[in-house]
Amino acid sequence: MTVYEFAKGLILEAGINVKKIMKQGIEIETKSNPNDLVTNVDKATEKYIFDNIKQTYPEHLVIGEEGHGHDLKDESGIVWVVDPIDGTLNFVHQKENFAISIGIFNDGKPYAGFVYDVINDKLYHAKVGDGAFENGNSLSTIQSSPLKTSIIGINPNWLTKPKLGEVFKPIVDEARSARAYGSAALEIIHVATGKLGGYITPRLQPWDFAGGLIILQEVGGIGTDLMGNALSIYEPSSIVMANPQLHAELLEFHFQKNNEMIEALQKRLKH
Repeated sequence: MTVYEFAKGLILEAGINVKKIMKQGIEIETKSNPNDLVTNVDKATEKYIFDNIKQTYPEHLVIGEEGHGHDLKDESGIVWVVDPIDGTLNFVHQKENFAISIGIFNDGKPYAGFVYDVINDKLYHAKVGDGAFENGNSLSTIQSSPLKTSIIGINPNWLTKPKLGEVFKPIVDEARSARAYGSAALEIIHVATGKLGGYITPRLQPWDFAGGLIILQEVGGIGTDLMGNALSIYEPSSIVMANPQLHAELLEFHFQKNNEMIEALQKRLKH
């Protein structure tokens, strides 16, 4: 069994466990602020994934949202980047619109990505060079579109921030429309499947984007920070995920002209 096949089975098994624990009851805690939640399901799911990886591949490294591997910097070998529940607020309040996300990297290079929409039983997965899939169905190559005919994924809270609002509001004004789904992993998948033209956020953790990024790249989409730099699985970053035409347009006409403010933001993210 390949690592890809193992990971595919593991994320589906983790999803089954999530549904079981949900029936037993959700216990909620806060982390950095009242809106930054973690549940017993997040913790149990990450532990389940971590334990199974280590039992099968003890030499592999794991970076998980709920505590595993946050100090890792070594790119050698195989590294799993895991978000046990992406979209925890949705999970708590809606009991849907959340996902399990896994990105696997080999010597720092993407190997495979998985995003499992648990409630809808849709597994998006990709192995680099082999295309991307929704369950067993191949995903089509992403179609390009300009901003004026694109729907953008963006959290409306960012529009209320003084400096960020100056950058993001003109994008929303020019776009055909904007949406917020509350799960970064699923929003990246929406870009990969063409439901969104692009997804933008000034700050995202690696476990939020690692799985979706690999799937997006397999269908011809582009994911970078707001200045066009490659993303790292070892630090948070600003994010623009989009089809090629829209990605180029956003960088050239919106982000690069605000490069001083965005570069200052990037520096703050890394400290």
